[in-house]
Amino acid sequence: MGIPESQLKTWSHQGSITQSAATYHTIKDALQAKNTAYHGKNYQVFLQGSYGNDTNIYAESDVDVVIQLNDVFYSDTTQLSAEDKEAYEQTLIPADYSYDQYKRDVLQALTDRFHSDVKAGDKAISVAANGGRRKTDVIAAMQFRRYWRFKNIYDANYDEGICFFNSAGERIVNYPRQHSENLTRKHQSSNKMLKPMIRILKNLRSKLVADGSLHPRVAPSYYLEGLLYNVPNEKFVSSYVDCFVNAINWIQMEADKDKLVCANEQYYLLWAGSHTSWEKANAEAFIQAAIRLWNDW
Repeated sequence: MGIPESQLKTWSHQGSITQSAATYHTIKDALQAKNTAYHGKNYQVFLQGSYGNDTNIYAESDVDVVIQLNDVFYSDTTQLSAEDKEAYEQTLIPADYSYDQYKRDVLQALTDRFHSDVKAGDKAISVAANGGRRKTDVIAAMQFRRYWRFKNIYDANYDEGICFFNSAGERIVNYPRQHSENLTRKHQSSNKMLKPMIRILKNLRSKLVADGSLHPRVAPSYYLEGLLYNVPNEKFVSSYVDCFVNAINWIQMEADKDKLVCANEQYYLLWAGSHTSWEKANAEAFIQAAIRLWNDW
């Protein structure tokens, strides 16, 4: 029979943003306080994740915030010619403000404001929910540049992202702005159905997890957004039922899954052993569970 249009319509609705917006501004104020160790440096604070991309659902409560330092950057120069790489190495000056010190300074800024509610995790700094403030994950990131060409600091081409390090010292690079911009562009080109369909998949995942049919960590929201990002625009029609069927059928019967990309278009969506890609087995587990739920409804 399939999941009825009425249920899919309910799942398509955006969750509350008022409390999340207030939480973001509270966290941002703490990060931008004048007594921080990095005050006066060039940095930006911005939202990422579901609230930043307007794909949040009522079941989601966390707010994801990035503080990006621009005075220091990491880079990937593997695509540069030997000549350009030599020019790069002769031009750039090593930074004396380390990532570890920067993250400690961000942790201190948050602790000064929120005290025992703050805890450093493997990747993010967590600020616990308290009163009307929602739980927040803060990424202390530095600018990242993937260079394609370098003649001098004024004549270079690169993709800008962010990078940070987990507790094991592994560098993780991502491109949240490209992710957000591409999702919005795709949403406009897909009959404005992309973001409602993402929210439907997220609510469907929540039901699967609640029913015990899916492990909670198998299908992160970021990858669900990437999965639907690959679906051709013409598959997004006016009916949620038809959109869902079209998307799943395309993914299962037409797509070359090895060529699916993340919404930032910087990484393949399905890739083993990567911090920035979805394990194929997890993606398949979610898709199969979603199909079973649809067929058994």
